[in-house]
Amino acid sequence: LAAGEGTRMRSSLPKVLHPVASRPLLAHVLQAAPQGEGARLAVVIGPDHQAVADEVKRIRPDAETFVQRERLGTAHALLAARAAISRGADDLLVAFGDTPLISAQTFARMRVPLKEGAAVTVLGFRAADPSGYGRLLMQGNRLTAIREHADASLEERKVTLCNAGVMAFDGKTALKILDRIGNANSKGEYYLVDAVTVARDMGLEASVIETSEDEVRGINTKAQLA
Repeated sequence: LAAGEGTRMRSSLPKVLHPVASRPLLAHVLQAAPQGEGARLAVVIGPDHQAVADEVKRIRPDAETFVQRERLGTAHALLAARAAISRGADDLLVAFGDTPLISAQTFARMRVPLKEGAAVTVLGFRAADPSGYGRLLMQGNRLTAIREHADASLEERKVTLCNAGVMAFDGKTALKILDRIGNANSKGEYYLVDAVTVARDMGLEASVIETSEDEVRGINTKAQLA
């Protein structure tokens, strides 16, 4: 997902094209994404972001680009690539274009629970100070919901297991889950994190793969900009 404007950066350059270690943020993610036989890559960009589309083609000529013409949330952005998702796949990996330290190894780890029967996998981490992060709410080994900090109860805010933003879906049920995500929230947007609750309500399993807080601070540029 690479449609963000990066308004907090106060720059006319799309956020994902800002350089880190001499390469655009997006370049790091594209190179970590699965490659080779059987892998397909879809990149969702914003309207009038031809420079982003050009960068995608330069780095990954095999990639398709799709435009999110209205900004109606992260799930809405993902469904801008419906044509690619609907072709079917064993699994669907979702990452943001501004997460430069995501690794191929992390992507591989995200796929393991899907092979074991999970419908959704979320990358999580234990935060020393979880303020501002979405909380991963568990019942035993099952992930039941992702609660944004602003919406969390006082008890839920004590949870230190937090959302790192990267998600994976079983290809057989991905569209069924995504199509059931609603926009009954204060912003009227379709949030990808609601996929966990939808999966639970469908009787499907959601799980967590944990990583370190240090890695997440590298992955999550929003944490750096906050």
